[in-house]
Amino acid sequence: MALISSRRYFSSMNIFASIFLFVAAVVAAILANSPLAPYYHAFLNMEVALKIGDFNLLSHGGHAMTMHQFINDGLMTIFFLVVGLEIKRELLVGELSSFRKASLPFIAACGGMILPVLIYVMVCPPGVPGSHGLAIPMATDIAFSLGVLSLLGKRVPLCLKVFLTAFAVVDDIGGILVIAIFYSSHVHLIYFVWAALVYAFLYILGKRRSTNKLVFLLGGIVVWYLFLQSGVHCTISGVILAFIIPARPRLNVGKYIESIRRLINSFPIRNEEMESIVLTNQQIAKLKRVEYASDRVISTLQAMEDGLHNSVNYIILPLFAFANAGVVFGGGGESLFGNVTWGIILGLLIGKFVGIFGFTWLAIKAKVAPMGVGMTCKNIAGVSILGGIGFTVSLFIGNLSFGASDPALLNQAKLGVIAASIIAGTLGYLVLNWVLPKKQVG
Repeated sequence: MALISSRRYFSSMNIFASIFLFVAAVVAAILANSPLAPYYHAFLNMEVALKIGDFNLLSHGGHAMTMHQFINDGLMTIFFLVVGLEIKRELLVGELSSFRKASLPFIAACGGMILPVLIYVMVCPPGVPGSHGLAIPMATDIAFSLGVLSLLGKRVPLCLKVFLTAFAVVDDIGGILVIAIFYSSHVHLIYFVWAALVYAFLYILGKRRSTNKLVFLLGGIVVWYLFLQSGVHCTISGVILAFIIPARPRLNVGKYIESIRRLINSFPIRNEEMESIVLTNQQIAKLKRVEYASDRVISTLQAMEDGLHNSVNYIILPLFAFANAGVVFGGGGESLFGNVTWGIILGLLIGKFVGIFGFTWLAIKAKVAPMGVGMTCKNIAGVSILGGIGFTVSLFIGNLSFGASDPALLNQAKLGVIAASIIAGTLGYLVLNWVLPKKQVG
């Protein structure tokens, strides 16, 4: 029963997170095309500061960050920290922890990254305006795609959800590598060296089984600032931090249970205290020891991942969507529908589907990787279509590709990502609703 209720909780969380994202994107598009557009853009261009004397943490090159930059370069670092924690967990104990488990989603993800890039290059060849946005259709949005899958409830085999999550995680790794390699400016080594020293200090703390989350978060803020000044894109600092955070708890479950039993058996209580609402000092001391033991049995990685999920899903990602999904529909069809728009749409819809499904089918036929129990060619096709939901990371890479330097191309990129994501989500749901058994699985 606990497992079933847990799965229902996470399914509903994916649905609500997707709704929040969608609503934020719709509101942004409405505001950007309404009489309130100047106020919308004024909010995004408003300078933000976190100052101690003359030192401003939210500054780069002597210039204060705008709200848009703070959301994209600051808050989204927390998103990438959570992505990094998820990747580390999957590599250690999840669906990427062994060659047998990882082979099929890895092959699927490779197809889902290669084909969209090739299609984009065909539409926007080198030398054509917008050609440097070829990485935009590479990504799959985990929150949105799992949200759509969750709408089908328990009709979806567990292995299908695992397959989608695993290849989306590999997609994230690809996106992170692209950001690190191609979207970093000239590196200032002195800042990078200082960041490396802070990472080394945090690594040593992790090796000593430190469970103090505040220390890792404060260290993360320091390395974020150093990355911001170094020229390496600052969101990468969150991913590296995730791999330094310890995944092993200080106390194993067996010892924890023994400790809790001893504490409960020795808990000081008399009959007349059973109904008392005030605890004695001895009782409080025992309960604090229970709390301390509970903190030690949960690894820092799991504690931070669990603690940050709601903030990322319900605050950071909706804010990101609000700041980046404001497509301006005015200005004529030529500026709105261009090569960038069609390159992204075709890349996400056709490239993702052909790449994920084609590479998966070939891997299964060649017996390179086994097909999971409950998986069929039909439901793999439906999930492959969902792979075209590129929303969050695609918008992020689009902003890095064009940014304020070419607002017309950025507008095309936004439209391409949003349109393709909506179409992919709708088609994927319809196909899966048709091919999946009408009764619940399990």
